[in-house]
Amino acid sequence: MKHLRYLVYVLRHKWYVFIECAKLGIVWQGIIHDWSKFLPTEWFPYVDFFFGKYAWVRGSNQRPPKDIDDKFDLAWLHHQHCNPHHWQWWIRHGDDGSTRVFPMSPRFRMEMLADWRGAGKAQGKSDTRGFYIANKDRMTLHPETREWIEKQLVIR
Repeated sequence: MKHLRYLVYVLRHKWYVFIECAKLGIVWQGIIHDWSKFLPTEWFPYVDFFFGKYAWVRGSNQRPPKDIDDKFDLAWLHHQHCNPHHWQWWIRHGDDGSTRVFPMSPRFRMEMLADWRGAGKAQGKSDTRGFYIANKDRMTLHPETREWIEKQLVIR
């Protein structure tokens, strides 16, 4: 049952993101959006984290058992590294401890915006601007990418 619930969740998310991508003229990105969530590397940890036995701890100060938590974190890292619509994909951490942030390409920054809009709508929260304002200080974006996002969200 938890797998079916997760499938419905993912398909609902993908539908709303597809609609937002279509509005931005990037239909193909909407079709292939989050394809990696169907890979076993992401599927099983996401199912256990979001719909498994310990899903109730989300939103509280408690964490699920370490093995569930670790598997989810690794799945999330995999997702970010396989999907360039995540801003984390555009950051290079050097072996010397340096960090380099690259500007997102137009296609992927549009998909990121569509992802935020679609995710909000799928969860019944369509305040993308409010989401960004609440989270922007935790996002490491290239100035060019940040400027584009803030222009789209009418922040500047």
